[in-house]
Amino acid sequence: MSWGTELWDQFDNLEKHTQWGIDILEKYIKFVKERTEIELSYAKQLRNLSKKYQPKKNSKEEEEYKYTACKAFLSTLNEMNDYAGQHEVISENMTSQITVDLMRYVQELKQERKSNFHDGRKAQQHIETCWKQLESSKRRFERDCKEADRAQQYFEKMDADINVTKADVEKARQQAQIRQQMAEDSKADYSLILQRFNQEQWEYYHTHIPNIFQKIQEMEERRIVRIGESMKTYAEVDRQVIPIIGKCLDEIVKAAESIDQKNDSQLVVEAYKSGFEPPGDIEFEDYTQPMKRTVSDNSLSSSKEGKPELRFGGKSRGKLWPFIKKNKLMSLLTSPHQPPPPPPASASPSAVPNGPQSPKQPKEPLSHRFNEFMTSKPKIHCFRSLKRGLSLKLGVTPEDFSNFPPEQRRKKLQQKVDDLNREIQKETDQRDAITKMKDVYLKNPQMGDPASLDQKLTEVTQNIEKLQLEAQKFEAWLAEVEGRLPARSEQARRQSGLYDGQTHQTVTNCAQDRESPDGSYTEEQSQESEHKVLAPDFDDEFDDEEPLPAIGTCKALYTFEGQNEGTISVVEGETLSVIEEDKGDGWTRIRRNEDEEGYVPTSYVEVYLDKNAKGS
Repeated sequence: MSWGTELWDQFDNLEKHTQWGIDILEKYIKFVKERTEIELSYAKQLRNLSKKYQPKKNSKEEEEYKYTACKAFLSTLNEMNDYAGQHEVISENMTSQITVDLMRYVQELKQERKSNFHDGRKAQQHIETCWKQLESSKRRFERDCKEADRAQQYFEKMDADINVTKADVEKARQQAQIRQQMAEDSKADYSLILQRFNQEQWEYYHTHIPNIFQKIQEMEERRIVRIGESMKTYAEVDRQVIPIIGKCLDEIVKAAESIDQKNDSQLVVEAYKSGFEPPGDIEFEDYTQPMKRTVSDNSLSSSKEGKPELRFGGKSRGKLWPFIKKNKLMSLLTSPHQPPPPPPASASPSAVPNGPQSPKQPKEPLSHRFNEFMTSKPKIHCFRSLKRGLSLKLGVTPEDFSNFPPEQRRKKLQQKVDDLNREIQKETDQRDAITKMKDVYLKNPQMGDPASLDQKLTEVTQNIEKLQLEAQKFEAWLAEVEGRLPARSEQARRQSGLYDGQTHQTVTNCAQDRESPDGSYTEEQSQESEHKVLAPDFDDEFDDEEPLPAIGTCKALYTFEGQNEGTISVVEGETLSVIEEDKGDGWTRIRRNEDEEGYVPTSYVEVYLDKNAKGS
């Protein structure tokens, strides 16, 4: 099968077909190019997606990736990043192996097609010229034959006419012979041109056109083969990355199979375990027995004589208040329950003889105050707790991590100690390197001046000493925390409820006031690490407590007559000790002479907090 023999008369159709083939090839190139753009865009989107869900460095989210499920998710993100890389490889290979080669081949194909059809048109023009020559010689031969025939008839006519002279007859005869010779010449010329045309036509249809069409056929077949090879390459490019993509997917499956729910549950315990002991059983409180207790109208503890007892049925009262001190209880029982009076409107407070009056209210039964105490939130009873509550509100973490529960504080301190030890080791290595370099300089002065390293060596030594002091400080805090954490056997005893009012009960002060007003933990202890409850009397238990420490001083701006329970009278200009700051209710708790304390309106005093005060 050859286009030269089968399609010898389809020159124009072959020209259209070959142009269509080039258009198909260019369309396929465009398709591959768009595929590479899609692969690049897809890879970019996958990378952006992986980056979007990557944990941010030095953030709380990064700490969450210690769980196996989060680690598996992080591994999935990393594998998706590699997965995106394989799509970039697909794009690069398709561009280099298909698009670039085909675009170059299309240009070559266009040039070859143009040359072949140019030769075909040239052959067509030649045969057409030969045909025109043949037609011209044929018309000339026909015309000469007709002229010769007319000349012969005229001669015969003249020869038959007796009236015509002999000269005219001879002239007609010569003219007829000339015309006859011209016809013979035209005949010979026509015959020659015809033979030549037939030869050219045979060569055109049997040699030139078949050769040209054969080249066009081979060109078209090469185009078809090339596009087929490109399609195979297209598939091979995808197939080459399939093993790597399969490995990425296998790693994702492996990461998913590595998820350990038990391990994650243990990590939750380690992350949020406070180290506190669960509270024991609450004893039954018999309210049928009368409760008799009076509180001074103007002071909490101005006189302790004749104080009636407050009992709650039996010897179990030693466990009623495992987390509350006497000062906290009395503060709740006696603190004012109405807003404080505004400061005097007069420019001179002395213009008001008796000063503003404290709010008047009927005295409530002690049981009502007691119920309010049981449902109210404990107050901060030491300045350190107050400072830590404020630091939490301000987003500042104390250096000793005392705002964390014991177990979490221990982990934070241990991590800090480890970090400091690594820094110390790094500085020590640097010091050793400088020392060795100095020794080299001492042995070989031409290599450098040993004195030039003294300053650097001094700086490194000072850094090591500073870091060691810092590490000792945190190790001391760590030892303190680890010493406070109860053993398992003690936990079991506490949970068993074997402790009663007559047993020596250890109540750590930090456990008595764990929660600050903002809900944070205050890991604090007093100077006395243990408080033993021995006496059977309820009031004696609170009397044995130490008074709250002063957290600052205040100066009275106006005179205030404290006439309600829980308040205390002050005189303008008097200086007193502050033991509890205003909690937002407008009252500040103060003390006079270590034995008289109460509340005054905050607007009546100017408070100076002691920043260096340490809560007990």
